[in-house]
Amino acid sequence: MHWAKTRPKVKYDLALSGILNLPIAELGADLNTLELHGDNAYGYRPLVEALAEHRKVAPENVVTVAGGTSMANHLAMAALLGHGDEVLIEQPTYDPLLAVAEYLGAQIKRFPRRFEDGFRIDIETLEKQTTGETRLIVLTNLHNPSSALIDDPTLRQIGDIARKAGAQVLVDEVYLEAMFEHAPKPAISLGPEFIVTGSLTKGYGLSGLRCGWIFAEPEMAAKIRRLDDIFAASAPNVMERLSVRAIERLSKIGARAKLILETNRKTLRAFFHSRDDIQAVPTEFGTTSFPRLEKIDVEKLCALLIDKYETAVVPGRFFESPQHVRIGMCCEPDKFEAGIERLGAGLDELR
Repeated sequence: MHWAKTRPKVKYDLALSGILNLPIAELGADLNTLELHGDNAYGYRPLVEALAEHRKVAPENVVTVAGGTSMANHLAMAALLGHGDEVLIEQPTYDPLLAVAEYLGAQIKRFPRRFEDGFRIDIETLEKQTTGETRLIVLTNLHNPSSALIDDPTLRQIGDIARKAGAQVLVDEVYLEAMFEHAPKPAISLGPEFIVTGSLTKGYGLSGLRCGWIFAEPEMAAKIRRLDDIFAASAPNVMERLSVRAIERLSKIGARAKLILETNRKTLRAFFHSRDDIQAVPTEFGTTSFPRLEKIDVEKLCALLIDKYETAVVPGRFFESPQHVRIGMCCEPDKFEAGIERLGAGLDELR
């Protein structure tokens, strides 16, 4: 996160993981209807109901979170873990998931999602690593950084493992939003072992709203709402009202995002096919790709791209994978195409 917030600005930004920010005018909101204050103790009801309808869950399962998915993950893990509890977290993963578990004093164990396996989860390995001490299994779906999808049969197997161990499963589903009409039901629909986090921040260009959520069984949802009293207390009413408006227009907003992703994914696929120095797991959905560059000094490449080519990708070291880079397909298609050309030029120069 620190790198993302402090890195140099570039003309061709392939480091973005969320769709290009949507101008506020695209929300079509009447600013005269906005209020600084409103009845939002334990959730602004119109937003709770809009999110429940959006992801087809019951309103009592919904906890609204003002800080996006990162804060949702923090709240969920704080509610589920005590100091010294054992937590299993996928590898590679999004660094703040590890940071929160460490901050909470959990005992962290890892289970692999290997490039060679298409970043799929090896159920046998996960089962062997799960013990009677395990309290939580943490994963991302779509996978961050690779965008690999975990299908429902695999999730059910993971739920079975957790249930036998007396554990629960936290699934960060923020990137499922970038599947649009193809998005599966949230994992909470598979059983009470599952707790889900998500937000509008990645798939729609709505990061400024910070509209996040947690889906949990009603008793756990109530516990999380009370826990949030010591973090956020209540969300800004203006942002909640704008979030409701955004959800009402998601089909139109999503069409914009889908066009960007489909165009850029086609460009990226052609680029991968043209190179013999990049290995990539093909992705059909999501906003990012996580290719491997075995014979390239990735740190030199990333520095060269910024300094000479005004282009940025995310170094794989931030995802425990130093021979990888994460490429985001989120900027304007013409800039994405130009950025990919510059990535190629940087690779050729280092070769």
